[in-house]
Amino acid sequence: MRLVNLEALWEKALETLESWADGFAAWLPHLAVALVAAVLFVFLGKGVRAAADRGLAKTSVHEAARDLLARLLHFAVLATGLMVVLSILELDKAVTSVLAGAGVVGLAVGFAFQDLAGNLISGMGLSMKRPFGIGDVIETNDVFGVAERIELRTTTIRTPDGKKVLVPNRKIFQDVLVNHTDNVLRRLDFACGVSYAEDLDQVEQVTLEAVAGVEGISPEKEPQLFFTAFGGSSIDYELRVWFEYGAQRDLVALRDRVLRAIKHAYDERDITIPFPIRTLDFGIAGGATLAEMLPRDGRAKAPSGGNGATAERRVEA
Repeated sequence: MRLVNLEALWEKALETLESWADGFAAWLPHLAVALVAAVLFVFLGKGVRAAADRGLAKTSVHEAARDLLARLLHFAVLATGLMVVLSILELDKAVTSVLAGAGVVGLAVGFAFQDLAGNLISGMGLSMKRPFGIGDVIETNDVFGVAERIELRTTTIRTPDGKKVLVPNRKIFQDVLVNHTDNVLRRLDFACGVSYAEDLDQVEQVTLEAVAGVEGISPEKEPQLFFTAFGGSSIDYELRVWFEYGAQRDLVALRDRVLRAIKHAYDERDITIPFPIRTLDFGIAGGATLAEMLPRDGRAKAPSGGNGATAERRVEA
């Protein structure tokens, strides 16, 4: 009985092996074609990446962005090759499973790294549009300084006080960006005031003559002076000068030269920039004059405190 069972099992095993051999023989051409297709797609991916590197190198796209784009194209070619190979091998169910799994994985990765992906995409956008370059003075997200490094995820800005600030590219892409370097001709405003006793026409003439010879002021646009308000102790004005912006130190140096020139000219012409002054008028309607408030003995009485005592103070003549 055992011999019969062993013979039956052996025959069944042989039939199974023969079936597998026949299936493998029928499947062998598909395998050969799949291998050829896989090799072709591998070389095609390398060729596409090399071509992308050469083509993008001729553009103004950032180096990191060029490398990322080339890698993405290479990966896309390899992924397409994998789908083709699985289809040749008649593994349609596997293809469907791979696509479904890729979709789920892509969705999960998208949620987990949405900030990173946003910064990368924004970095690529900045690299392609190039609203600013290395060395430009920019202002964005309340950060002002020189752009030192532009990467796919962040942009490094060096502030005037030497701080190194890393700003995410997504915030730069979404926020207002001011490129001060692009504005070659810029205006610098000065707020000042002169005494009420001064001749305003003379003030205007002296001020404009003083700044006309200052080094760094652009000859394309003449300086302008406008009186703006009657201040508490002065007549206020605004001076506007134009200059060619090269770096932040140019602005600081020009402001220093203009202030020195105005101060020197005012000293020569005896034009006064008054200190804040407060006038006390004791003779207003319903009030008392200073003479009436001061008794002959030189002691002025102050209001009594909460305890009924009388406080006195001596007023020096």
